[in-house]
Amino acid sequence: MFIELSATSNFTFLTGASHPEELMGTAAEFGQKALAIADQNSVAGIVRAHVAAREIRRQTGTVPRLIPAALIRLTDGFTVTALPQDRAGWGRLCRLISAGRLRAPKGECHLDFDDLLAWGATGMELLLHPPPETLTRADRPGGGAGAWATRAERLTRRLGGDRLALLMAPSYDGADSARFDRLATLAHDLGLPTVASARPLMHQPARRRLADVLTAIRTGIRVDDLGRAALANAEQRLRPEAEMLRIFAGHADAVHRSGEIAGRLAFSLDELRYEYPSEVSDGEAPAARLARLTHEGLRWRYPNGTPDRVRAMAKHELALIAKLGYEPYFLTVRDVVAFARARGILCQGRGSAANSVVCYALGVTSVSPEIGTMVFERFVSEARDEPPDIDVDFEHERREEVIQHIYQKYGRHRAGLCATVIHYRGKRAVREVGRAMGLSDDTLSAMSSQIWGWGGGAVSPERLQEIGLDPADRRLLQTLDLIAEIQGFPRHLSQHVGGFIMTEGRLDELVPVENATMEGRTVIPWDKDDIDALGILKVDVLALGMLSCIRKAFDLIARHHKTGYTLATLPAEDPEVYDMLCEADSIGVFQVESRAQMNFLPRMKPRKFYDLVIQVAIIRPGPIQGDMVHPFIRRRNGQERVTFPSDALGAVLEKTLGVPLFQEQAMQIAIIGAGFSPEEADRLRRSLATFKKHGNVSEFRERFMEGMRANGYDDDFSARCFSQIEGFGSYGFPESHAASFALLVYASAWLKYRHPGIFACALLNSQPMGFYAPAQIVRDARAHGVTVLPVCINASTWDNRMEALREGGLALRLGLRQIRGLAEEEGEWITAARGNGYRAVEDVWRRAGIAPRTLTLLAEADAFAGLGLSRRDALWAARATTDRPLPLFADDIDGEGIVEPVVSFAEMGEGEHVVEDYAAMRLTLRSHPMALLRSRLTPRRRQPLHLT
Repeated sequence: MFIELSATSNFTFLTGASHPEELMGTAAEFGQKALAIADQNSVAGIVRAHVAAREIRRQTGTVPRLIPAALIRLTDGFTVTALPQDRAGWGRLCRLISAGRLRAPKGECHLDFDDLLAWGATGMELLLHPPPETLTRADRPGGGAGAWATRAERLTRRLGGDRLALLMAPSYDGADSARFDRLATLAHDLGLPTVASARPLMHQPARRRLADVLTAIRTGIRVDDLGRAALANAEQRLRPEAEMLRIFAGHADAVHRSGEIAGRLAFSLDELRYEYPSEVSDGEAPAARLARLTHEGLRWRYPNGTPDRVRAMAKHELALIAKLGYEPYFLTVRDVVAFARARGILCQGRGSAANSVVCYALGVTSVSPEIGTMVFERFVSEARDEPPDIDVDFEHERREEVIQHIYQKYGRHRAGLCATVIHYRGKRAVREVGRAMGLSDDTLSAMSSQIWGWGGGAVSPERLQEIGLDPADRRLLQTLDLIAEIQGFPRHLSQHVGGFIMTEGRLDELVPVENATMEGRTVIPWDKDDIDALGILKVDVLALGMLSCIRKAFDLIARHHKTGYTLATLPAEDPEVYDMLCEADSIGVFQVESRAQMNFLPRMKPRKFYDLVIQVAIIRPGPIQGDMVHPFIRRRNGQERVTFPSDALGAVLEKTLGVPLFQEQAMQIAIIGAGFSPEEADRLRRSLATFKKHGNVSEFRERFMEGMRANGYDDDFSARCFSQIEGFGSYGFPESHAASFALLVYASAWLKYRHPGIFACALLNSQPMGFYAPAQIVRDARAHGVTVLPVCINASTWDNRMEALREGGLALRLGLRQIRGLAEEEGEWITAARGNGYRAVEDVWRRAGIAPRTLTLLAEADAFAGLGLSRRDALWAARATTDRPLPLFADDIDGEGIVEPVVSFAEMGEGEHVVEDYAAMRLTLRSHPMALLRSRLTPRRRQPLHLT
């Protein structure tokens, strides 16, 4: 029996030319009982092969067993394929790869032979790769001091022939038979058995061209210049047993030995038992601790007594959490949130389980359970046995404090961020494949211009002529084929935006850990889909700019109005706030500040919190693509009767007037309306992952339509529902997320209406964020009656701030941060050295010790106007310091230096000031630019004709 023990997938980035799923599928077609995927110093693609194997088993009942493996290449080129025998061997393999990754920059792995002996000599089968060329006799064991031979002998002494074999692979150059004979002799001299492998880089020969393109991209040269780096033929592919016996004629024992070795490899990824941190504190068991913290939190949330309904909900949720054993997960999230709150970092939980009484009591979310938008079992379900999902958003400027706290608490050997696989899509595929194929930059620009949006596909041949390219050009057509073929190929690993994995034991024995590009962060090579497939829990520690803004606004309100607010204590359901939103007065308001949302607000006319939940979710690809927006508005406005396709779906669609708007509703329609089984619905749900790299939602269409038709639903409704489901495949928005975001919509809208100056100040101090530039934020604040004061060298700090006016009230004073090109450190120096105030430009230079360039930036921003200096006068004074040393080091100690001549400048016009304001600060407090042109743009009134 032959088993391929060293296949390379495209997770050996820019080398392998087939997906792990394709390799597993082809092995199944060949009838192979197992397949080992061994990527170079990595196990990044193994979970995908594991999932593919499970899917093949579901469809056919038989499947090749995945053998987890890794091709270990040392820094000097010495190579082995490592195949763990059991769970302990897998842990050692992960530790080996982690050791090499953690001492190297991102994307690299530095391992030496001592690392291999330390971590790879126990619990693993090793396949020893011979050097590229057959050893000379002088390098054979006993014949010389060749480095490869010496290491091979050391491994042989350590492992013996029971767990070490010499791998033989064909080169397809006509000399394989002689080469196999020499390798067999070498193995005999070492006392090792031989094992055959095709060393496949692809699952079928048609991928040869793509393999060469990947090599060209990796090496940075054109395909035409690859030379010997290109594949000589298309033979390095996965092969069935019959072909291997033919290729290895005379060495059939090496072919069959692969099956013997595979039989000794019992480890499966199904054995990975993820152990979440126990979260035992001071000897208190997790269940007791969670119950205690929940009841304490309810007393905090409801100082006048917890309502009976809420108390019953909490009891029910705690019982279900205990039954499923998820108490440690909720405690971890609570502890992370508690750390943030202790540091004054505003945070807000969202996600499926976040909208629950327990999370509300723990302070994870501020969405009150009285809203009644959620059913807890929809997310933490005993029937589905799915882990809960809680995302926590933190202030975008301070999230790193939370991340480093997690590393410090659990240790880098127990905590790491998930990976995000960067795939070839759209413009990147055109650019990199086209460059490898030798196309000119102008040709690539023309082709890229035809791709719109995220993840757009390649250019169709029909469009070539329209953009001035020859549709009959053979090289162009080849390039288009390759661009289409590379779509969805992994290119490299990046870090997830905030998905943390924490473990009770060593994380680096569950999966390798490696350095991220960002200093101080470590990641694992599996993405969120991979860890979901293995049942590994993650906590999403995310960043949100609006939370920074709201926290700063709360601080300003406490400072100037002596009133403390939190997200949970804001005055609820303020009718005047809803009036403002109905008028689409929402510049700067979270989630509803885009043009599409602003156009929809007057049609939606939100009057209560749940209206905001719908408002957040409805302007999304799912409802829009499914043509659900207009029917909902007609029903809301009483223009169309509210009906339900059936009583069963009525319970699902009642809150949204019979129109499906949320991701959860789409799933319920599939189960109730189309008769999907829980397993089918789960696969459909997984295919709806946000920004899914390999969209496979459409494969469910026929099954969905048939199921809906069988249950009596008309095709038009069914088609629109499935179209919405496909829209969620690009970007799905669950009701649970919408509820959490709606709270931030209300909070930011309340701040904008009740404290417009403070809200604008907080927005400016939280930039960059949102849709609008500082100029628009300032203009909107002034339109709401806010007095905005200019940047002043004696009044401004680094941040924008609120300043008391003599006549009463507060004004927004622009800060030094608004000056383009001014560094925060220099702004802080200017503020710290101010004392009782600066009196001249040179005074700032002397006391703050800032560079002349900084003085020029201040002068260009008209920051010296408060000293009675015009912009030009201040700029002249700033330029005078350019070549002069500070007085301590000047020659004119007696004060007899050169006296600058008095120079007078013409006054700048209003238009010149406006232009300079925008150049220096990207905003102006003077006239609107269009006001200066209005007289020229207004058509002259025609004089009446006087007929005589």
